[in-house]
Amino acid sequence: MRVYVPLTLSGLAEAHKTGELGPGPLTAYAVTPGLREWYVSDDIEELEYAALNRAAAASLRLLAGDPDAARRRVVVAVDVRDQDAVADPDGALVASALGEVRVASAVPLAKAAAIHVDATDAVGDVSAAAAALGAADQGDDDAQFTVDGAEDHELLWYAVQEIPNLID
Repeated sequence: MRVYVPLTLSGLAEAHKTGELGPGPLTAYAVTPGLREWYVSDDIEELEYAALNRAAAASLRLLAGDPDAARRRVVVAVDVRDQDAVADPDGALVASALGEVRVASAVPLAKAAAIHVDATDAVGDVSAAAAALGAADQGDDDAQFTVDGAEDHELLWYAVQEIPNLID
């Protein structure tokens, strides 16, 4: 199963240093039954793109909680055994957790299929979105508009071998 692990650039640097995403449990996003039902599509590429976007939103939350992190969302696409990714791990499926899975243990970075990272031209919008996230969560429409602005930026695709260039 392909899962999408939200990170920051500093988290990616740590994973590169240790050779693994972890320690577990890891929160990731994948094509789950709940995501399929919510997205109402049978197109696996569309569903995986939706899971990737859920992970990008989670990466934004990580940035909001770490004011020192570089303002670029990071998602690592990694393949794990189906039984290693547990959907609805808390037993209380809510809309904000659609597609969320838990991977119990660390995953070797060598299992990563790709790295997805914001381009440098997204930094301004991602910074503003991270700063507005708390107000958006409280129902502020203007703040939500700002958060949605980060989603207008597509994450770029990188091969695992390019990680050293991303974290420099």
